[in-house]
Amino acid sequence: MPQPSTSLDDIKDDHDDLVFLEEHPAAQAAATGASGVWRVMIVDDDEDVHSTTTFALGNLDMQHRPLEFVHAYSAGQARELLKHESDIAVILLDVVMEQDDAGLHLVRYIRETLKLTDVRIILRTGQPGYAPEIDAIRDFDINDYKTKSELTRIKLFTTVTAAIRSYEQIRAINDSRRGLDQVVRASTELMALHGVQNFAAGVLTQIADILCMPPNAVLCVQECPEGLCKELYIMSAAGSYRSLGAGRFTVQEDATLYTAMEHSLAQRRNVYKPDAITLFFAGKSSRDFVAYMRVTHPISDIEERLLEVFCSNVAVGLDNVELVTHLHNAAFYDQLSKLPNRTRLVEILDATLAGPARDDATLSLVDLDHFAETNDALGHQFGDLLLVAVAARLQSRLGQQLTVARIGGDIFSVLGDATAVNPVSILALFETPFSIDGQDVQLSATLGLVRLAEHDGSGADALKDADIALKRAKMQQRAGHFYFSRSMGVEIRERVRMMHALRTGFTKGELFVVYQPQIDLVSRKPVGAEALLRWQTADGKFISPDRFIPIAEYSGLIIDIGEWVLRSACHELVRLREAGHRELTMSINVSQVQFRHPYFLDMLRSALEDTRAPPEFIELEITESMAMEEPDLLIKMLAQVKHTGVSIAIDDFGTGFSSLSYLQRLQVDRLKIDRAFVTEITGSARGSSIAEMVIQLGRNLGLSVIAEGVEDERQAQILQALGCPMAQGFLFARPMATAALYDWLSNDPMNRAA
Repeated sequence: MPQPSTSLDDIKDDHDDLVFLEEHPAAQAAATGASGVWRVMIVDDDEDVHSTTTFALGNLDMQHRPLEFVHAYSAGQARELLKHESDIAVILLDVVMEQDDAGLHLVRYIRETLKLTDVRIILRTGQPGYAPEIDAIRDFDINDYKTKSELTRIKLFTTVTAAIRSYEQIRAINDSRRGLDQVVRASTELMALHGVQNFAAGVLTQIADILCMPPNAVLCVQECPEGLCKELYIMSAAGSYRSLGAGRFTVQEDATLYTAMEHSLAQRRNVYKPDAITLFFAGKSSRDFVAYMRVTHPISDIEERLLEVFCSNVAVGLDNVELVTHLHNAAFYDQLSKLPNRTRLVEILDATLAGPARDDATLSLVDLDHFAETNDALGHQFGDLLLVAVAARLQSRLGQQLTVARIGGDIFSVLGDATAVNPVSILALFETPFSIDGQDVQLSATLGLVRLAEHDGSGADALKDADIALKRAKMQQRAGHFYFSRSMGVEIRERVRMMHALRTGFTKGELFVVYQPQIDLVSRKPVGAEALLRWQTADGKFISPDRFIPIAEYSGLIIDIGEWVLRSACHELVRLREAGHRELTMSINVSQVQFRHPYFLDMLRSALEDTRAPPEFIELEITESMAMEEPDLLIKMLAQVKHTGVSIAIDDFGTGFSSLSYLQRLQVDRLKIDRAFVTEITGSARGSSIAEMVIQLGRNLGLSVIAEGVEDERQAQILQALGCPMAQGFLFARPMATAALYDWLSNDPMNRAA
């Protein structure tokens, strides 16, 4: 995968002033392949990275030896070069090239297949998300890794210099294979340790093994943010120093040890004395590490060099282990409340469900009511403090034996014994206001609960069930609660099953469009047709639109289905006109989700243009409830739709309690009387009052009116007497497929083309 190119700006910072120099002898030596050079291989698929790196390092001399660069532009090319190239000191290796992990595979090839253990490998990535994670740090012999953005010129010099020095030292002590093998083994073993404390203890053990001495040692960390160094903190203590324990370390506890560590940290180097050694490990993010160990004999030159190599590896390892620990905390714990997050909660749920505790355990989701309004009114900082206060109260009041987690936003969870995790106990915690910055804030919460003894499935499933119960509780009553039941689970799973079946059915062509004629009540001739969506599964079963259309809307599939219906209806209109039915109008239903999609207008224009359907014979039907939701936005949207030339009808009119003031501004063309009011016109003396009102309203506003659901002649006659001009329903024709529609139009003497 190509990475963002690294320009000169990326390898300099405000303190790195790059100047263009005359060509240095180092560059000439590199060009001729002269001996007596340090050979550096650059493996990266970005040519800019090669040029900027050689520019930045071209004038670097190490012990009067210049650098010679070997270039590879892919992991595959690097493999071929390394079969023949020798004495490569440092490889600057990109993580992401042909594949996301091409760099890591190349590391394995270098170390395991080519057996090149001396070369220093520095991973570089332009995409921090691809930096080595836990497995990479443990399994690969990587000497350092950095993001390209942090490799300023000075830091690049420093990193390469340290790598070359490490390489030189390794080559210089090849005659001491025992020590070298110990260092490599020690580094590998350390990388396999998890947690900063375990790693620190392992460092002390490995130092003692390399020197063949007892581990009477201490390892400390010192933070120096903005150059201001703070106290020392003991990370691990062994042997005679074990009594120091962990935590803050002062000069009063051991003046000799403290002074030696301060001296090593100040000079940023290892210090060797006849009776003790102090090892310095340079860390990142203003954190340095130092180890002190009493020795039984003076350290030899070979041992010093072994320790130097070991320290350079350990410094990276300490940073990596801290990074892994940080990643672990970020992955499993909420950074604001420090509570377990959703991922960690699922792990705990899985463990609970697998053990005997499940029989008495209950999971409760705790949703803070109207928290978004509080956040908007008082600010996000205040909202964060409020969330921390809620987390603290849940933890402190419910008992340490329960698991309290924050699974997102303003939703917490409580898991534990059912006697403690119950609505009365949890909701009682919100009766007392929360004090934030001297202000009392009254909160309430709504609960969704699951009894794990009644649950079948994984921890993730239990969390989903609790969420279903929470949604049901919020629908019924805020500040209330609801327990999940098996029937709710069956209902949800059926909806999910239907959603997948609908997606598959749409792909396989199981959905189709039928057309119901619309009739002039006076002449009884067809004036239009409404396009209606139908679904027949592969086994011949018909699924009601009332069941699958809401699921299509919820899943977003209605966008693709709606566009397909629109195009199908437009194509059919064109064919009807070609067959001689030139006065028919095609009515097409538009879902609220579809209508509010940002690209709906583009889709409508494209369908009209591609099918060449005349827009003046196209009518889009929107529901009355849709028209009344955010009417100001709808008014603007309808104005844009009207510019395409199509007309607008309000479907199911009379069911949504429309505002007449908005109705005047909506620029609609037709009102459709809902079938419920059509049914009522023959049911009672006052049954026709609403239908009559809609007809009169349409007349007064200059809108056309059509009644739907007309099933008998008596209804048709009453509607005609009331002044309704058009109708559709089973009295005239049922919805029919394309072929049947053409037969109906051709064979019925009353329904010949006008």
